[in-house]
Formats: sequence, C-alpha cells, structure tokens
Amino acid sequence: MPSTKLRLRGPLDLAHTLAPLSHAHGDPTLRLGRAEAWRATRTPFGPATTRLRLLRGELEAEAWGPGAEWALAGVADLVGENDRPELLEPRHRLIRELQHRNPGLRLARSRAVFEALVPVVIEQKVIGLEARRAYRALLRHFSEPAPGPAPLLLPPSPERVAATPYWDFHPMGIERRRAETLIRCARVARRLEEAAEMAAPQARARLLAVHGVGPWSAGHVGLTALGDPDAVPIGDYHLPHLVTWALAGEERGSDERMLELLEPYIGQRGRVVTLLLTGVGAAPRRGPRLPLRNLTAF
Repeated sequence: MPSTKLRLRGPLDLAHTLAPLSHAHGDPTLRLGRAEAWRATRTPFGPATTRLRLLRGELEAEAWGPGAEWALAGVADLVGENDRPELLEPRHRLIRELQHRNPGLRLARSRAVFEALVPVVIEQKVIGLEARRAYRALLRHFSEPAPGPAPLLLPPSPERVAATPYWDFHPMGIERRRAETLIRCARVARRLEEAAEMAAPQARARLLAVHGVGPWSAGHVGLTALGDPDAVPIGDYHLPHLVTWALAGEERGSDERMLELLEPYIGQRGRVVTLLLTGVGAAPRRGPRLPLRNLTAF
C-alpha cells in the first residue's frame, strides 16, 4: 500500500475543500470528516481509493488499487495545495469577512473530468432532491466496490455508461435527454480527460464541444475537476440570486447582474462564488419551487 506525506503551506479545511466533490447525502464514493477523508475514483491506470488524514500541519495520504500511485501523485491538487487563494483581492466587506473566516478553504482539483460530469449532467434542469435520487440510483446500477478497506463504491465507468441504451436510464429517474448526454460524454471520455491538462479557455471549449454540455455544466466541472478559480456556472437556478443578495442586497438576480457584480473579480470569480456558497448558502426564497417529478412512474 503506497503512501506519502505532504507538508502543508497553510491551514486546510479538508471537509469544505472536498465537499463540492460530493453529489448526494451519503455519497458512497466519498466520505468526509474534519480531519479525515476517503475517496474512490477511477484513474488512467485503474480504480483507486485514497485516504487523507490531517496530522499537525501535514497531510498523510494512503492509496489502494491499480491507480494508487497516480492518485497519490495528485493529492496536492486534490486538496488545493497548489491553489492560490491569496490572489483574491476582496473589494467587498462580506468577501473580506468570508476570506478571514475560511482561511483553510481551497479549490480542489480532482483531475477526474468524466467523473465530475456525470452528477452535473444528472442535475441539469431538475431540483436537487430529484437529482440526488437519480444519482444514487445510477450508482447502484453501475456500482463496483472500490479497492481498499473502506466500504466505498467506484464512480460509473465511461465504458459501461457508453454501452448502456438510453432507455435503461429511465428507471433511474433520468429521461432520454440527460441519458443521451451522459452516453455522449462517456463515448468521448478520454478526450474529455485531456481537459485536465489544458489552460482554462481550451478546457472549457473541450467541454462545450459535447452536445448537451453547456456553460452551467462546464462551470461546475471547471470548479471541481479543473480547479479553475474563475469558473462560474452560468444558468444556475439559485446562484444569481445568492450573488446579487450577498453583494448588492438584491433578493432576485439574473446571470447578467451576477456577472456584472463579479466583474471586479475576473480571474477569481469561481473562488468568490465558492466563498459565498460556503459562508452564505442561499438568498431569501420567493415564489413557487420547482415540482418534484417521479420519472419512473410515467
């Protein structure tokens, strides 16, 4: 079992840094705690499970499976050790306060593009509860035990997703449009993984080249898989309201207004969004909520 230790250059909030990688309550691919985390993933060399532990200014990492060495080589990126939060210059009192209150919050870079895309595609145009239910159903369908001692499951393999007809996704609560997007992503998964080594504009273009992957999906993947500090999910149902409420005191917002308020932070807009999501959560809710659907009953 290979292992490594990493001397941290500053405080690390392990749970909040890795939280964006979780996409369901009790996500079976990830287990998070304040000082310990377990993560199952697929690497170019095969499955891997990584255990991370904070120990007096150091991060101890152990890994299991054929992809263990690759996973360990990416630990610094995964926990944001190569992230540069100090590049954010706060121009708003709230951002300054959130920076001060969250000194260990970093942007993770998982380097697992298809793995990040799967739950994001499932979340397209549906409410959170419906998306989480569908994601758990998909994991049950494609589940394989992860290597190592923790009872985790591996994320779906692109090969199996690509070979699955769209109608087989229907009992999981995923209609044809999202199912076909998942299948298209799976068929070009190797090309998508190359985005992890590209500059942000080229990586974004690679993602957007897949029919069904739009600015919202590319923004989420940019934040989690690519560690892009400027990535913003455009087209989100709640995010514009959160940003306009936090930065301008306006209860309702639009993508255009959100981008206007974030303009002073170009280059670090994704970091600002992450701070707001961590420290503010949501704007006041008004109006009807989207209905919860049950596609398996249609």
